[in-house]
Parts: sequence; structure tokens; C-alpha cells
Amino acid sequence: MTLSLRPAVPLDAGAVGGILYRFQQDTQWMPKLYTSAEVISFCGLMIDRGWVTVAERDGSIAGFLARDGLEVCSLYLAPGACGQGAGKALLDAAKSSAPRLTLRTFAANIRAQKFYQREGFAETGRGDGTGNEEGLPDIAYEWRAKQEAAA
Repeated sequence: MTLSLRPAVPLDAGAVGGILYRFQQDTQWMPKLYTSAEVISFCGLMIDRGWVTVAERDGSIAGFLARDGLEVCSLYLAPGACGQGAGKALLDAAKSSAPRLTLRTFAANIRAQKFYQREGFAETGRGDGTGNEEGLPDIAYEWRAKQEAAA
């Protein structure tokens, strides 16, 4: 039951896309905008750009994080993987390689809001949905690494 992180490879697009598609399908408030094939193609593009890190447990992908520079574009977990440390491990890895991170989450996603706040992210703004293709109100967050005290 060991969790390991690694950069995603092209063959991970199906599993990563499956996680994102399941979230879209299983979340009542989420608009159903894309087919499974479209989501897998999108995830393949993020992987090709080198944005995606996957968390694996027992040979299966438990979740993934996509990051473009300082922006966390996606952090999703497989059904049943919440609360088992994969999301925190992915976020900790991203934090370890950046002085600050930004992200947006949907206002309806209370669980994600609590997670990001617990992980040290502070709210920096809110949107009414005109800034995302889902048309859903969202919240912007930022995390900054703690500065070492000057000696």
C-alpha cells in the first residue's frame, strides 16, 4: 500500500482522463461538457506538456496533479482515494519545487476548499463563473512558502 509519485507518461492519459471524467460525471453540480474521449485527449495534452504528476498505489493511479509553472491547473483523485494521503503528497511535491502556487476551485466544491485551506492556501478572490468554461462561481487561492527568518 505504498504511495509513490512520478511524472506522468503518455500511456497514463487513459487513467488520468478516467479520473477527471468520473469527477465530471459523478459530481451533481458539475456540467457534463465533455465526452470521455475529449477528457482523455485533454489529459494527454497536459501530460505531453510535462505538467502532470501521478500518485500510484499498488500499481494503480490514485490521483494526479497538473501544474503549469506556478499554477495548479488540476488536482483530482480516483474514486475511493480521498483521505488516504495522495492529494496531500501531490500538493506537497508541488510546494517543494515552487516559492508560491496559485489555483482556482469551484465555490460548490466545499471539500476542496477545506483541503486547500488546511494545506496553507489563502483565498485571494472570487469569480462569478464568467472566467471559466463551466460557468460556475469559483475561488482563487494562493500559497506562499514561509520565508526563513533573517539571521
